[in-house]
Amino acid sequence: MQKETDNWYSSWFDTPYYHILYKDRDDDEAELFMDSLTSFLKLSKKSEILDLACGKGRHAIYLNELGYDVTGIDLSPSSIDFAQQFENDRLRFAVHDMCLPYPKKFDAVFNLFTSFGYFEKEEDNFRTIKSIQNELKLNGYGVIDFLNVDFVKKNIVASEMKSIDGINFSIDRYIKDGYIIKDIQFTHEKQDYFYTERVKAISLADFNAYFKKAGVKLLHCFGDYHLNDFNEETSERLILIIH
Repeated sequence: MQKETDNWYSSWFDTPYYHILYKDRDDDEAELFMDSLTSFLKLSKKSEILDLACGKGRHAIYLNELGYDVTGIDLSPSSIDFAQQFENDRLRFAVHDMCLPYPKKFDAVFNLFTSFGYFEKEEDNFRTIKSIQNELKLNGYGVIDFLNVDFVKKNIVASEMKSIDGINFSIDRYIKDGYIIKDIQFTHEKQDYFYTERVKAISLADFNAYFKKAGVKLLHCFGDYHLNDFNEETSERLILIIH
């Protein structure tokens, strides 16, 4: 059995199976979020946006279609290789570690779809906040789209099976040692696979501690992609606007 648990994101995100499992993400919802977010932030079409941990670039591509100058970065070479087919003079992609500041300043830095809290070392979460801070122009905005830990704890689905493209994914979810964990097992072409996703259970209070330490100001806190106010009990998302 092929098993990957250490720095799971660098291996799992770079496999075709990750993209198969999550192929049914709601693109309409993602586009609605980008429409709402760019409107709320009053970003002009001259604005430069960094899509931090962009994956295959679905958000970056749509932002570019809206008229923005967009850079997408991700740790996965295969995801960036795929995304680069969509490049133009106002859309580019590069392999880059989001813990390290990208060598350019932006009007907005978007970290979307729970692309935070993966790291084995707690210091890397703080380093990512500092990197976002360093990537922003003087009046720029950072956006972190994370899950609402309290909602997840109360509504976690312990186990399920998903059959996608002829592959049967067995998924187990649980919370352990301060992490929300998802074990994923499947067999493909007579090879057994096991991957583990680990996301730190970071609450709003935890983020505020990061922000205070980094000297970052939390401007707004939303609970869904329609930008409704955050409610600790009922909101599925934790969307933070920082400066």
